[in-house]
Amino acid sequence: MEKFESRVIVSGVGLSETGRGLDRTGLDLALDAALAAIGDAGLGPGDIDGIASLPFGDRPPEELIDALGLQIDWLGAPSSGAQLGVIISAAMAIAAGLCRHVLIYRSVQRLGGLLGSASGTLPAPEGPWEWHVPFHEYSAVNLCAMQARRHMHQYGTTKEQLGWVAMTCRRHAALNDKAVIRSPLSMRDYLDAPMISDPLGRLDCDLPIDAAVGLVLSSSAFVADCPNPPVRIEAVGCANHGPTGWETRLDFPTMAARDAAAQMWSRTDLGPADVDVAEVYDGFTILTLSWLEALGFCAEGEAGPFVDGGARIQLGGELPLNTYGGQLSAGRLHGLWLFHEAVLQLRGDAGARQVPGASVAITSAGGISKCGCVLLTR
Repeated sequence: MEKFESRVIVSGVGLSETGRGLDRTGLDLALDAALAAIGDAGLGPGDIDGIASLPFGDRPPEELIDALGLQIDWLGAPSSGAQLGVIISAAMAIAAGLCRHVLIYRSVQRLGGLLGSASGTLPAPEGPWEWHVPFHEYSAVNLCAMQARRHMHQYGTTKEQLGWVAMTCRRHAALNDKAVIRSPLSMRDYLDAPMISDPLGRLDCDLPIDAAVGLVLSSSAFVADCPNPPVRIEAVGCANHGPTGWETRLDFPTMAARDAAAQMWSRTDLGPADVDVAEVYDGFTILTLSWLEALGFCAEGEAGPFVDGGARIQLGGELPLNTYGGQLSAGRLHGLWLFHEAVLQLRGDAGARQVPGASVAITSAGGISKCGCVLLTR
């Protein structure tokens, strides 16, 4: 049976100006990224008949529809699979014939305060947070710190091994003029960084920035007219567990990433050994280790030794990781900049950080109880 993924290509990508404290609105940045992606696909706004964005932090789609004068048939809603869920749902809509070209975007602006709140107020202990706030778990860093501590206790993972993820991302960011932080990072710098939620310090956490990213997904019938080498969606996977977190799993500290990865691999004949480049979620360094294990690049509990020393995961290594600098150094645009970079790598357009001959790339996003991953090929 034909998979819906085979009916979709990634036809265009775009990125706005990036920085911290840019004197620009989120709508400005979103429009820049959207127009760049549409133009990259060889299209105009009049060709776009679908739109989707993440349900948190973005300028709402209605603003872009109005500003670009779009005539939309399909409007994406919040979906499963963490941040990459918008890509999964857009691909399904195209495959179903509801639309032909979908614009996907993510815009962010750096805000002060806890959990991105300008007021710095704590989240109300209701909904999913009623399972966390009473126990002084006020943000994702507190939840992931527990996972990191458990991983250390159970498998012998070290703080220095987490540091190799951060240092590798910084080394790759130095090759990317869009990365917000490009200065050298030593292990001493990493270990001396202020502690945020033990054992996670400031350099274990992604970097809030002002930026936007845009993507265009198109029907595979557009291949002949696409000005870029088409990037194909080979397989997708998602997992969305209960609102109480993942601490009660019998296999804690395993998270939903393992289930999303299993679903994705079940939809393709490819496997981890076929992957040339990995753009893996690094909202916190421990999440990167979780994804490396979940995706089968190493056995459960062995991600610490896998990244130790950085040789395997740097450019030129067996699994180049987060080649643009990731969210730890390039900046937090969630799963969509990871996806953007995977497309550039498969098109051969990544410049100084290009992985020679890359033909299979993996992307992942999310952690704890909501995860998604997408396998791409050229």
